[in-house]
Amino acid sequence: MIDCHAHLWDLDGGYPWIRPGTPYHRTFTAEDLAESGADLELTGTILVESSRGDRGENVLLRDLRLRHPDLIAGHVGNLNSCAGLGPARFAEFLAQTRPNGMRLGGASWDATPPSARSLVPTLAGLGVALGLNLHHAAVRVAAEVAARHPALTVIVDHLGNPANLGTADPGEWREQVRRAARVPNVIMKISGLLTQQHGVPEERVADLVAYAAEAFGPDRCVIGSDWPICLPRGSRGESLRLARRGLAALSDAERLRVLRTTAERVYGLAAPVDNGPEPLLRCSDR
Repeated sequence: MIDCHAHLWDLDGGYPWIRPGTPYHRTFTAEDLAESGADLELTGTILVESSRGDRGENVLLRDLRLRHPDLIAGHVGNLNSCAGLGPARFAEFLAQTRPNGMRLGGASWDATPPSARSLVPTLAGLGVALGLNLHHAAVRVAAEVAARHPALTVIVDHLGNPANLGTADPGEWREQVRRAARVPNVIMKISGLLTQQHGVPEERVADLVAYAAEAFGPDRCVIGSDWPICLPRGSRGESLRLARRGLAALSDAERLRVLRTTAERVYGLAAPVDNGPEPLLRCSDR
């Protein structure tokens, strides 16, 4: 199984969203990642940016992947931090950091930096996936962006961030899923459920996963733990188990595609290439 959504951070790097006294106010290392995955039969992990707020985090992810190739299969950088680069400098930056995807995040599509959104055609042209982590209409936006850029793979984080089923009806989310499933270059990531659906009976959470898996099919679904974000609610293994519960209706071959082979395809997983030991960023690039 490939865990398509995990994070690492070093507090010395500065992560403005991490507050003292919270469970996240500590450094999480590659060694912690390896320990959290023991006995989970993982074949690799996709590291996802953690909103440090500068382009240096993208370099850090690239270097972690190079240092731990048996543990980290790929990485997804932060697109927001590349706002203002322009297409040519952005393409150069991608060639240096070699991400498997770049993630755009915010409360909504319109709340993300316009100059970061303007780089999406460059991703499409270079075959780098776009990850979306939006808290409003994420699935609908993914379908719209994917339709505008047919060569672009758009990966929707956390099932599109549906509201907690304890307080909201999933009807609107289901409709967005049905429509997005008609756009062939949208991929659904089954992740974040242990946190977002806290307090909801597991069978209802499984119904969400099953609905998305049926709509998109096993060739367009991947799975992730969202470790260590999940830790206040449960372990990495518990997070992945909850995500997998909704795959019970799939055959063994279909389940394997969700758990591993679809991720290998959509993220273009291959051995990383080191571009040399020279620093990738000047101080003015931060």
